[in-house]
Amino acid sequence: MKTTKIFIYLSVLTVMAAVSFAFINLSKAPGNKGFAVVELFTSEGCSSCPPADGLVAKLQKESTGKPIYILAFHVDYWNRLGWKDVFSNVSYSKRQRDYAKYLKLSSVYTPQIVVNGKKEFVGSEEGTLRNAIKAALQKEAPAQLTLTNIKADQQQVQVRYQAEGDGSNSVLLLALVQKTAKIPVKAGENKGRTLSHVQIVQKLQSIGLSPNKSGTANIALPNGFNPQNWEIIGLIQNINSGEITGAARAGFPLAIANDVAVKSIK
Repeated sequence: MKTTKIFIYLSVLTVMAAVSFAFINLSKAPGNKGFAVVELFTSEGCSSCPPADGLVAKLQKESTGKPIYILAFHVDYWNRLGWKDVFSNVSYSKRQRDYAKYLKLSSVYTPQIVVNGKKEFVGSEEGTLRNAIKAALQKEAPAQLTLTNIKADQQQVQVRYQAEGDGSNSVLLLALVQKTAKIPVKAGENKGRTLSHVQIVQKLQSIGLSPNKSGTANIALPNGFNPQNWEIIGLIQNINSGEITGAARAGFPLAIANDVAVKSIK
């Protein structure tokens, strides 16, 4: 009987020790959580693009509070076919061509999604997108980025940035993002449709990282800027491979939104 009691006691101690050891290991787990930057290359002139726009809108609703960063880049090469996309920019077409070089593609197309600068696919492929995000979130982030001290007036926004970790051969990209918009299309392949957009990149600014990887940046604001419908997303991107190694977002504090709104009324 005594032998049995001793065995049970030792067994309990063994289990408790194992649990404690597991707890200690978990508490020391790496804090550099994974992230997913989803870049959609799209156009209002492309009839195949609305399903991809809808997919990222769905993802945006599901990813609140998660390290998933959606950026919609409206390319300009569809503009010659009957409808000029008001959000299009030649620099976004160039960014897509740069990815074609990084990823060894023979051409560019829409809709296209690129995740963390490493994996590309047709932008309406929901299963592929979800698998790519899942894989990205499970990997430790090589670099970390924080955006703080947001200040804005009618002309520009100022943001403080601090990067840590691997920043070799990298630049900081700051995107000024309009969260939502609806546009009635009057010509081209989507004529007669009202298209809904999310996470529209309106400005993209590249900044060389200093040795201490910190600083302050100013971004010009567009006319009619409303802070409540905008945010800033920052990326650390390797210029040799195209890989995005870190990301962060910053919204506009309510005080700034109210201040800008009052100034615009005056």
